[in-house]
Amino acid sequence: MKRHADEEYWGRPVPGFGDTGARLLIVGLAPGAHGANRTGRMFTGDRSGLLLYRVLHNAGFANRAESIHRADGLILTDCYITAAVRCVPPENKPRRDELCNCRPFLLKETAILMNLRVVVALGKVGFDATASALRESGLIQYRVRPRFAHGAVYRFADLTLIASYHPSQQNTFTGRLTEEMFEGVFRSARMALTSQAYNRDLTGLP
Repeated sequence: MKRHADEEYWGRPVPGFGDTGARLLIVGLAPGAHGANRTGRMFTGDRSGLLLYRVLHNAGFANRAESIHRADGLILTDCYITAAVRCVPPENKPRRDELCNCRPFLLKETAILMNLRVVVALGKVGFDATASALRESGLIQYRVRPRFAHGAVYRFADLTLIASYHPSQQNTFTGRLTEEMFEGVFRSARMALTSQAYNRDLTGLP
């Protein structure tokens, strides 16, 4: 732990968390300097998390609309959250070697999520790192790398990859990402999950 003023900081690599039986995985970029790095839980205690958890709550993936600290009672349902990088990068811009060093953790988490069907990747750097990790893990295959664009949906044999702008202050304060736009991403995720469940039910019909 680190201490700043009267508050203890986590100040260590931040692990992913959520429902290990989840079908939905959210991959961010890295822990926020005054959010996850302070609290020890992804998207907890900063403005990015305020938007993310409100939208997840509205979409039925979280039992609370806000996340303040690790012991606030937040529970994710059918959802797991992690990041491409586990420590706060300088100026919030991960270097290539940081992304490479942290990739094994992302690969291990995708291996644990046996029911994984939909991945929402936040921001271009997070999206590119996620696409590469999913390909390395064998969950998706492509000849041409999926290109980042907000709201883009890429459907593979057993998994759907969705791109979104990151809910950072830089994007929300400028209007590049609105709450309505962000909610649309998770409506797409919910629709993909519903569609996949429907298709699997059809395969069992006589």
